[in-house]
Amino acid sequence: MIARFRLAAGAALLLGGCAVGPAFHAPAAPAQSGYDRDGTAPMPAPAGVAGGTQQWVAGAPRDGWWHAFGSAPLDALIDAALKTNSDLAAARAALKVARESWLATRGVLLPTVDAGAGSSRNKSSQYLSPVLNATQFDFGLQTAQVNVGYNLDLFGLNRRTVEQARAQFDAQSYQTEAARISLINTVAAAAFQEAGLRAQLAAQDRMVAIACETLDIVRRQQDRGQAAGADVLAQEAALAQAETALPPLRRAAAQSRDLIAYLTGRSAADPLPDDGPVDLAAITLPRDLPLSLPSALVRQRPDIRAAEANLHAASAGIGIAIANRLPQLTLSANAGGASGGWSGLLSAANSFWSIGAGVTQPIFAGGALLHRQRAARAAYDQADAQYRSAVLGAFQNVADTLAALRSDAEALRANLAARDAAAASLAVAQHQFEQGQTPFGAVLTAETALHQAEQGLVQAQVSRLTDTAALFEALGGGWQDTGAQG
Repeated sequence: MIARFRLAAGAALLLGGCAVGPAFHAPAAPAQSGYDRDGTAPMPAPAGVAGGTQQWVAGAPRDGWWHAFGSAPLDALIDAALKTNSDLAAARAALKVARESWLATRGVLLPTVDAGAGSSRNKSSQYLSPVLNATQFDFGLQTAQVNVGYNLDLFGLNRRTVEQARAQFDAQSYQTEAARISLINTVAAAAFQEAGLRAQLAAQDRMVAIACETLDIVRRQQDRGQAAGADVLAQEAALAQAETALPPLRRAAAQSRDLIAYLTGRSAADPLPDDGPVDLAAITLPRDLPLSLPSALVRQRPDIRAAEANLHAASAGIGIAIANRLPQLTLSANAGGASGGWSGLLSAANSFWSIGAGVTQPIFAGGALLHRQRAARAAYDQADAQYRSAVLGAFQNVADTLAALRSDAEALRANLAARDAAAASLAVAQHQFEQGQTPFGAVLTAETALHQAEQGLVQAQVSRLTDTAALFEALGGGWQDTGAQG
């Protein structure tokens, strides 16, 4: 019996060599060689204040790219986020679910084997023939048997099912990596923003101090009859205006710290890591910026790979829908023994066995199978459009970041020059006012210009740092596909 079953199973494996539905092939890499029309010229900016010239180097970013900013507090925040962020933990748990689901699905490729045993006490009617080979109507019956079943995968239903489950696991794997990369960039951006707000607060405190000093000068000038009361009132208003800018900055800085605490898996009341907050002045701007070709980007970005895996799963779904409309062949066998007592259960006289095969062909299901097949093809078209959208969105993301970096360098240079000119202008205006050579309105104008230049310079620094980090994320965040997992 066992030999016959092995022969039948071998024939089934030989016959099950084809799988209906399309064979999946990864989409071809794009032929374009650039992301925008502006090229990749160097981006000069003044040295210092997170400035200096940045230049492009061919290649992909490496994992751990954030270390290039040379900030130990930033490294500590990102390390903490990767260990304790709840959203990333949820994504990793979802990946485990997808992996175990795929491994469980692989079981359909193998035969099922069940073993069972039972014992019962029975009484049969005396008007019927005795169940046992004896005139005995009250008896005990013990049985033990092994059942073997195998679904012959004639049209690849099982293989397409496993293929789809594996593609879904791959998609979740890539989505988890995309969540990790996004988290790193979000933490970096939040840290830069919080550092920038503290720098803006420091600049605003300096403006308040300057306004106080100017108010003292105006009052002394008034005492000597060289300034009018209106000048004093104007400077008092300027001081109040400078002070009113402090609360919104403090609120924004506190909210940034709360966001960093959330991203790093802490409560807002918990202390920062031992390295302390990120200091804007201590950050090193990476000089060399990697830039990959578009054809390489589609393999570097996990969100594009996730879209490709979803396309693969949809392709396998077409095969599943087609196979469900075709005949299904099942092989089965069982063997065991039945006896009135456990002692004779395994004797040859009490053994039984059977082997068989069955075929099922759907004939009428109210059109459900046909419409499921059409739905599967529509799902493939949807996944294909989503893949193309993911690729185009990635190219736009890189192009936007390149444009931002080019403008950031120009903005930093202009804001630094404006700050230096405004500071010099205020010093001259104050001196000339003390000498009675210029009206007080010139001092107010110079104060306002310096205030705007100080805030603009800090914002330009933060923008350049944030956009530099965004470039690393746009290029795949240093993630490299290590091949099949599992």
